[in-house]
Amino acid sequence: MSDIMTAGDAIVASLEANGVRTLFGLPGVQMYPLFDALYRRKHAIRTVASRHEQGCAYMAYGFAQSSGRPGVFSVVPGPGILNAGAALNTAWSANAPVLCITGEIATPFIGKRRGHLHEMPNQLATLRSFVKWAERIERPADVPAVMNEAFRQMLSGRRGPVAVEIAWDVLASSEAVPAATRVQIEPPLAPFASAMEEAAKLLFAAKWPMIMVGSGAQHAAAEVLALAEALNAPVTSFRGGRGIVAEDHELGLSNYAASRLWPRVDVLLGIGSRLELPYMRWTKNYMQYCDVAEAPPKLIRIDIDPQEMQRLRPHVAVVGDSAVATKALLAAINSLGKKPASDRGHIAAARKLAATAIQKIQPMVAYLEVIREVLPRDGFFVREVNQIGFTSWYAFPVYEPRTYVTEAFSGTLGYGFPTALGVKIANPDKAVVCASSDGGFMFAMPELASAVQERINLVTLVFNNNAFGNVLRDQQLGFDNRVMCAELQNPDFVKLAESFGVEAYCATSPAALKPLLKSALAANGPTLIEVPIPRGSEVSPWEFVNFKE
Repeated sequence: MSDIMTAGDAIVASLEANGVRTLFGLPGVQMYPLFDALYRRKHAIRTVASRHEQGCAYMAYGFAQSSGRPGVFSVVPGPGILNAGAALNTAWSANAPVLCITGEIATPFIGKRRGHLHEMPNQLATLRSFVKWAERIERPADVPAVMNEAFRQMLSGRRGPVAVEIAWDVLASSEAVPAATRVQIEPPLAPFASAMEEAAKLLFAAKWPMIMVGSGAQHAAAEVLALAEALNAPVTSFRGGRGIVAEDHELGLSNYAASRLWPRVDVLLGIGSRLELPYMRWTKNYMQYCDVAEAPPKLIRIDIDPQEMQRLRPHVAVVGDSAVATKALLAAINSLGKKPASDRGHIAAARKLAATAIQKIQPMVAYLEVIREVLPRDGFFVREVNQIGFTSWYAFPVYEPRTYVTEAFSGTLGYGFPTALGVKIANPDKAVVCASSDGGFMFAMPELASAVQERINLVTLVFNNNAFGNVLRDQQLGFDNRVMCAELQNPDFVKLAESFGVEAYCATSPAALKPLLKSALAANGPTLIEVPIPRGSEVSPWEFVNFKE
């Protein structure tokens, strides 16, 4: 059955059919027909306004990362896409399901280089170079098929960002369009039995196994914990997999605590993880392991992406969905008999050693302890690329999947504040704290206006050391104190926030932060708390990240 409608209306119908109820948008001339269609369906899809395309895309990223549901945004082509590009690349690095809907110049001008408004050379090729999939809609009747393929690509296999573009004139045109339907995602294939048997034998015989999880295992928390319990194996993660096993569970370890056990590990099981920690941070001469894992321990990998097995070749490759494969692996291990019980004392000792050692990273550990105490177990912590963010990798315990939101390996300074806005939109009933800083916060500072306009009751901490802290330290220590562009002149962040209508406070110590944070989390609107830190006073957090055996 077909109905006459514009391409804009057809896109909105496809979004609705695929369960989208929120879109982050910054309208512009090529996108007017889409936003007009969104206006007509505003009772079904909430359109959240942004003040900058990068902020708009990062809100969609935060929505996707924290919920596992597609984060959708729309911006104009050309400069809009380039502004949003950092967020799309971040989504690619984090395997986040983000959908970008953008325009194109009018059809007769595409590829002609006549200087049409917002024209860029081969926008589609540019998008395809850093997202999982991108396509152009050529006519309104093609909308349902192209949009469903976008959802299929975004949500199948190794998840990732996708983009759809449509020419200005096509978006406004009308014709008979097939009814929108929800895409059907095919279940992943079962892993090969032979690989499962080999992996089971290695783990059954292991004396000191370790499990390392990544973002590809976020949906497999129950299966991972059951396997860990059966093996008495500690579970750790660097970024994306934190909280899959709670870090206050006997088997849940921070990555630094896990590093203390690494030298004795005889079998490492990676589940949905690139395994950056052991092969790029914990091992001497790690470059030799970028292609082939030849040295001990024995390496087993579970990953839905078969190409991962070529990027870091394990001893046993199990290609499959994390939850399905982990459950099957446990069954295979159990079929071999009952594994002898082993003492967990070494795990507890590593946790205790790590907790004591990291206390030197002040004042950041003290501030993180306050945030963890006040933030509910299911509350979200959005880190930034800053001193407290680096420290949080190992000094902020995480208790539930998806509640520790990061920029993955992209290291995108400034992503934190707009991402946290998206996290809060996706999780309106959960507490969300963004641990930003003076340098990173200023990247997306105008989104304070969005926070007020959209009534997003996010709590943002701005740790203000009047510097790009890592750059300053590196220039002082590695370049004989030749400091360049690292010291910052900042506004009064409290007054700045108040000028937008945001509640704002200043906390000069961890003790002062505690009551302010409690109050802010109970507020009905956005709150900013500035935390002044004397420039250069922080103890470097890197000692506990790049451990070498």
